[in-house]
Amino acid sequence: MFGERGKDLKDRGAPLAARMRPAGFDEFIGQEHVTGPESAFRRSIEADRLPSVIFWGPPGSGKTTLASIIALTTKSYFSAVSAVSSGVADLRKVVNEAEKRLGLTGQKTVLFIDEIHRFNKAQQDAILPFVEDGTVTLIGATTENPSFEVVSPLLSRCQVITLRSLNDDEIRAIILRAVKDSLKGLGKLNISIDEDAFGYLVSMADHDARQALNYLEMAASSVDPGDQGERRITISIIEDVVQHRALKYDKDGSYHYDTISALHKTMRGSDPDAAIYWLVRMVEAGEDPLYIARRLIRFASEDIGMADPQALVIAMSAQQAVHFVGMPEARLALAQAVVYLAVAPKSNSLYAAYNEAASDISKAGDEPVPLHLRNAVTSLMKESGYGEGYKYAHHYKGHFVRQQNLPDSLKNRRYYQPGDQGFEAEVTRRLKYWWPERF
Repeated sequence: MFGERGKDLKDRGAPLAARMRPAGFDEFIGQEHVTGPESAFRRSIEADRLPSVIFWGPPGSGKTTLASIIALTTKSYFSAVSAVSSGVADLRKVVNEAEKRLGLTGQKTVLFIDEIHRFNKAQQDAILPFVEDGTVTLIGATTENPSFEVVSPLLSRCQVITLRSLNDDEIRAIILRAVKDSLKGLGKLNISIDEDAFGYLVSMADHDARQALNYLEMAASSVDPGDQGERRITISIIEDVVQHRALKYDKDGSYHYDTISALHKTMRGSDPDAAIYWLVRMVEAGEDPLYIARRLIRFASEDIGMADPQALVIAMSAQQAVHFVGMPEARLALAQAVVYLAVAPKSNSLYAAYNEAASDISKAGDEPVPLHLRNAVTSLMKESGYGEGYKYAHHYKGHFVRQQNLPDSLKNRRYYQPGDQGFEAEVTRRLKYWWPERF
């Protein structure tokens, strides 16, 4: 399955993504924490001392490619099955053959299970004893969190190696290598790619190397050579291939900043319709969803704050949805957060309070902490007055007692001034009761 070289695959008409699969670590792009020359994993593979592992990462991040490199490197027999099309009978056959092979020749067996999360508990339990006794060394590949999808006894016997999504520069490098490679890639076709088409291709690949190469191959096959023999790929060709119109958007330029500004200001303006529109503009143009989530988190504290403390929880939940579920499913989690933030009561009291405190600190420097607020952790500190006179709030009625909590030079300073919207109206009521002299 993995032993065939790129040229052989090309002769058989295999897809570009299969032909361009690296034959060794030096050809692998990305995942330096795993494939770098000094990484423990790479050294163990090159020394043929592979432990049982589970590769966990998003589609196109290199899980199957790493398995193929192991297949080409190890002296062990390499057997591959897919959890989509295999069952317990297939696993037993592999294990039986592995036991015979080990007994007759002493050769070990590496068992690669693609999409291992699709195996149910009984199927996973079937291979557990043979992983445990060393009959097979397991390599599993999954896009799902193995903590939830792999049974605990099996998971405890495997090292989980987490792969991240490839970044845009890595996707670009993979595409360029395929364009230039005359042996396994498209080098003989004399392809050129317009810069805007290149950027859009990278964006629509969505960090997936396999997807990028599939789109590239489709685009190359749809272009006839020009007068000079060059096959020019334009943005309209990429649009046709991916069946998606390229929006005018630059993730590093003015459109990026203008659009996120529009999203922020329309949420501040409590307009959920406009906020949804600008969100969709960004998502459909290929903006990094985690960037959007970070901006929502900032907005939740900067423009809503204590007027609705739940806003920050919602924004963080959207970030977790993007990280855990991924796109495109997480689009609606972002939309839910955007609408919630847009219709929430607004307050910039926290933002103003922080800035005023920061201004005082920059002017006054490091004012000493009042002695009664310090902890007396040594006898010398206690003798020096640390903690003396401190009033423990829980010993007083209502769990509150007035005392000075700011440095002497700032003792009457007020930073946080809650508004009258949402929960801050309740906050104001409480503060008026506790600190009437401040209101």
